[in-house]
Amino acid sequence: MSSAMTPDQVRAFMLDGSRTGKLATVRADGSPHVVPVWFTFDDVGRIVFLTGAGSLKARNMVRDPRVAIVVDDESMPFAWARVDGTAELEAESDELLHWAIESCRRYVGDDQAEAFGRRNAVSGELLVKVTPTRMVGATGVADW
Repeated sequence: MSSAMTPDQVRAFMLDGSRTGKLATVRADGSPHVVPVWFTFDDVGRIVFLTGAGSLKARNMVRDPRVAIVVDDESMPFAWARVDGTAELEAESDELLHWAIESCRRYVGDDQAEAFGRRNAVSGELLVKVTPTRMVGATGVADW
């Protein structure tokens, strides 16, 4: 039988290993747009990631800041977590390089995080901070 996650468990689950987030934004016609993102959390509990200013996800978030981010464990007994929230986009942020490095660290490791972060923290990139409005998840989805 599955067990619901608390917000602290959602955060811990989402940060475990190198699970890629699946970011859902709202297109101009109201339909969903879902793409993978590398992300981390900041010290106040917001999800942080980078995106290109001209990307569809950036344009969607500028128009409608409501987003959802999901991660899952694809192995038995399966688990998932979702954060619904409001995105704030920052251009030319002094924090861009810091968060580029920190979000890359989870996926490429300490030895390559700075190189990948510097490659990503370039002109035209935006820093996105998602303030959670709801955090849900479940573990043991396939448990009997």
